Amino acid sequence: MAGEDLSIQGQAYVWDLTWGYVDAVVLRCALDLKIADIINSHSNSITLSEIADGISSPSLDISCLFRIMRFLVRKRVFTSNLTENGTTLYGLTDAAKWLLQDAELTLAPIVQMQSGGMKLHPFKKNVKEGGNMAEPWDKGAARPEYNERFNAGMACTAKIVGNAVLLNYENGFDGVKSLVDVGGGLGLMIGEIVKAHPHISGINFDLPHVVATAPEYPGVVHVSGNMFLEIPEADAVIMKWILHDYDDDKCVKLLKNCHKVLSKNGGKLIIVDAVLDPEGKGPFDDIIIAYDMVMMATTIGGKERTEAEWKKILECGGFPNYKIIRIPALLSIIEAYPK
Repeated sequence: MAGEDLSIQGQAYVWDLTWGYVDAVVLRCALDLKIADIINSHSNSITLSEIADGISSPSLDISCLFRIMRFLVRKRVFTSNLTENGTTLYGLTDAAKWLLQDAELTLAPIVQMQSGGMKLHPFKKNVKEGGNMAEPWDKGAARPEYNERFNAGMACTAKIVGNAVLLNYENGFDGVKSLVDVGGGLGLMIGEIVKAHPHISGINFDLPHVVATAPEYPGVVHVSGNMFLEIPEADAVIMKWILHDYDDDKCVKLLKNCHKVLSKNGGKLIIVDAVLDPEGKGPFDDIIIAYDMVMMATTIGGKERTEAEWKKILECGGFPNYKIIRIPALLSIIEAYPK
């Protein structure tokens, strides 16, 4: 019986993996229907009919809406409670609050980006033929609508992760007079850092078509260029979610460019990126290993790295001295110094 139970568990696990993409598709559906926003607009939990009333559709199928809600309740995105008169009321979980589209901190843009414009290529092709022929951000220069969606997704993560960095990177920016955010996108994170530490002169550095749409932030200048050619001069360099986009060789090249800048003044490199632990049981470990699959499918050689893999590229790039600072976020801080 024990062997049979394990076999059933194994079968169930494979089924779960097989249909894993359904989670993202249904989550995107809920986002597009603004279900979390509809519930949030009421002071309490609401009925299915009240959710339906908030959806603009001349021919809404409430039975389909019920099935969507049943699925997302099962996934602990929404709550459901049966009243004494037999009416089911739906409410928000802490997870659902991250889908509110007008919230100060929201993951709605990243859900839209990952479940819409970025399509995962077959993993079999990656394994047998060696991966992709184009990077996802290359589309941005030719497709303004994709560029807008991609930048919005990156901006929302910059705000969430940037907030965690500011709260948990104690004294990390003390003594830093100038800071360049390499691959800083629309400049949101460097803007928040400079706002919290006004003694810092901030530089937001990214590709021309990215900084072209970046808003102005007090104390921050936008500079366009190619980080694989050179990086603007500064006391410190910060890179959020950049190195996971590239293979080891490109990472080492980029790190060497950082080394050229920082070795002149004894500055430091601040990497904000994931540290993969295949056996980890933390709240984000499953997500990090899932992101490794996304990197395999959507980039040329990009991947999430274990600490040993980080150590390897840091040493090759001229940063043998480093420490990892865990923060309550998807990403960690890797503080590195040039030799």
